[in-house]
Amino acid sequence: MVEVRKKEGESLEGLLRRFTKRVQQSGVLLRAKKGRFYSRDKSRREIREEAFRRELIQNKKEFLRKIGKLDAILEYQKGGRKMRRGVAKRILKTRVR
Repeated sequence: MVEVRKKEGESLEGLLRRFTKRVQQSGVLLRAKKGRFYSRDKSRREIREEAFRRELIQNKKEFLRKIGKLDAILEYQKGGRKMRRGVAKRILKTRVR
C-alpha cells in the first residue's frame, strides 16, 4: 500500500504528483494490469471440444460451399464485423435438402 503525507506548504497538485510517482514506482499498477486479463488454462476436455466444434464448422462450411449454398449465408454477413459474429451458428443451423 502506498502512503503519502502532505508536507507543510505543499500544494494539492504537488501531493498528487508525488503520490502518482510513488504508485508507479511501487509496481501496483503493473500487477493490477497483468492480472486483469488472466484466464485459467483450459482442461483437456475443453480443448478437445473446441477442436471438435471447429472441425465440424469447417466440414459443414466446405460441404455448403460445394453445393453452392455458402454464398447465400456469407452474403448476409457483408454488414461488417458485428454481422460476422454469428456466421458459425448460421452455418451449423443451415438445413440441406
